[in-house]
Amino acid sequence: MLKDVFGRRFYYLRLSITDVCNFRCEYCLPDGYQCEHDRQFLTLDEISRVARGFARLGTEKIRITGGEPALRKDLPQAIELCKQTSGIKTVALTTNGFNMQSQYRHWMDAGLDALNVSIDSFDPRQFAAITGKDKLDSILSAIDNALCDGFQQIKINTVLMREYNGHDLQQFFRYVKDKPISLRFIELMQTGDNRDFYNAQHVSGQHIKNQLLVNGWIPQVRTKTAGPAEVYQHSDYQGSIGLIMPYDKDFCATCNRLRVSSLGNLHLCLFSEQGLPIRQYLQTDDTREFEQNLVALLQDKKISHLLHDGFTGATKHLSMLGG
Repeated sequence: MLKDVFGRRFYYLRLSITDVCNFRCEYCLPDGYQCEHDRQFLTLDEISRVARGFARLGTEKIRITGGEPALRKDLPQAIELCKQTSGIKTVALTTNGFNMQSQYRHWMDAGLDALNVSIDSFDPRQFAAITGKDKLDSILSAIDNALCDGFQQIKINTVLMREYNGHDLQQFFRYVKDKPISLRFIELMQTGDNRDFYNAQHVSGQHIKNQLLVNGWIPQVRTKTAGPAEVYQHSDYQGSIGLIMPYDKDFCATCNRLRVSSLGNLHLCLFSEQGLPIRQYLQTDDTREFEQNLVALLQDKKISHLLHDGFTGATKHLSMLGG
């Protein structure tokens, strides 16, 4: 079992398969993707071995991330390999949705269980201003079609930004009124490249939490493979609202997830000082040495990130690890 020195167990792997992204989100890649290395991303064989090694150590959920993972043409095969791994109960995907309309059925057929789509505004002009892409209508249409096709585990990720969407939260509440979708507000996090933007745009999720509680929203019980969101439901809404508040003092106490980058590095935290190279252990189908090293490396996991002190570790931007 993957367990750290603080007794936390790790059932959840966030697996990046590329750091390339075709959007230019203001809080992540405002100048677009800048390649700073050879694009020797994890192969399908290596992805399969990562999944197998983690599963043998008790991991039950894998979320495939990027960058934008759908830029890889072999994404369906990656989903299928993870889903077919003994012990893996849930395979999820985080995407910006740029090609979801044409591809989501392939993802479903490959065995995808859950889908997160990033949408930071329901106003087409504001969406384009944030992302650099006029794709909102296509993405919303794809979500509706996926729901009609029976794909029920859909979440929307919304990064809170003071001037872009923090002033009009009702658009998000209206969206989940009649849709069985979980919309999660994510506090903007400081990374190595966005300090000025963070200082200007950060909004605490605490006032949203207070508003939810006052208006009759009820907190859900978290499962052992759940993400970091505090999720709330209301009898008048088909959907739910989640809050991801990394600056909350107890945020790291329930950490249950580890990260592997698209270049084959283990990240014990999104804001670790560095990634730990593990790719050399992925060159054979015998994953025992890989598993032994995972267990050993995990003992160095810290009790908390140091975001409160402005320390962002090696994370220059969220595209490096998919958040």
